[in-house]
Amino acid sequence: MGTLCLVPLFDNIMTIEQRLDRFKKTVDRELERVLSRSNTILFQAMRHSVLGGGKRFRPLLCLAAADAFAPEPAVILPFACAVELIHSYSLIHDDLPCMDDDDVRRGRPTCHKEFGEDVALLAGDGLLTLAFELMARAEVPRRLLTRKIQVIGETAELAGAEGMIGGQLLDITFSAENATEASLGELMLKKTGALITASVRAGALLGGASSAGLKAVTAFGENLGLAFQVRDDIYDAAEKPKKGAPAGPNYARVFGADRARDHLRHFVEAGLEALETGGVKGPLLRRLAGRLLEK
Repeated sequence: MGTLCLVPLFDNIMTIEQRLDRFKKTVDRELERVLSRSNTILFQAMRHSVLGGGKRFRPLLCLAAADAFAPEPAVILPFACAVELIHSYSLIHDDLPCMDDDDVRRGRPTCHKEFGEDVALLAGDGLLTLAFELMARAEVPRRLLTRKIQVIGETAELAGAEGMIGGQLLDITFSAENATEASLGELMLKKTGALITASVRAGALLGGASSAGLKAVTAFGENLGLAFQVRDDIYDAAEKPKKGAPAGPNYARVFGADRARDHLRHFVEAGLEALETGGVKGPLLRRLAGRLLEK
């Protein structure tokens, strides 16, 4: 993975925000490195989508979860980058005309607007497979080999047909007329929550979490995934919809903005309570959860 100066990431003298900022910068540098192996149009499209901004919420969660147990940042970094590549691939495909048909993301033309639908489709495929290449080739101590295999398998499952991709299917086939909290909750747990859960579980597993710690972090991730999507829905509902765009499932539109805000806080608090119950300190995890309650 190259020579990286990662020890300062865990300098206890640093504030929580400083540490998270250092995490993000390290992830950004590593993503740029792994995407610079070629300058073909395919890699240009991949870089356009990954390096064009983003809060790196999922890789931060991965690193923060490891930090809550026995941090080994050089071990965790490839897996943190991998979940961001998977997330970025999903955004490319989401933006395609056959899905959400979006022209702009993070203030820039979407991948298919910049490079064409054919290249964008392949760029998404390239990012997905590159993610698993990073995880498969990641060097870990012998004692973590079994957990590495577990992380790769879980990430594939949670990003796949019964996780994130399954959630995308629920999204495009959703009937607002028959919406219930249960049906919307299932959609959100898969579409958004699955990869967030994969991120925290990867960090916890490779950080050496016990079964109790892993259970607590999993509950935290599931609740945080719900909170993240509800928060997005609140902001989306406040915006003027695109002309002619179909109204997709949106928690705030279905149940109202006030109720959505109540549920946002509930999910964040439930996630934090799961950490408390499981005896997981995780100050970085707690800070990332708190960000979802800020404007």
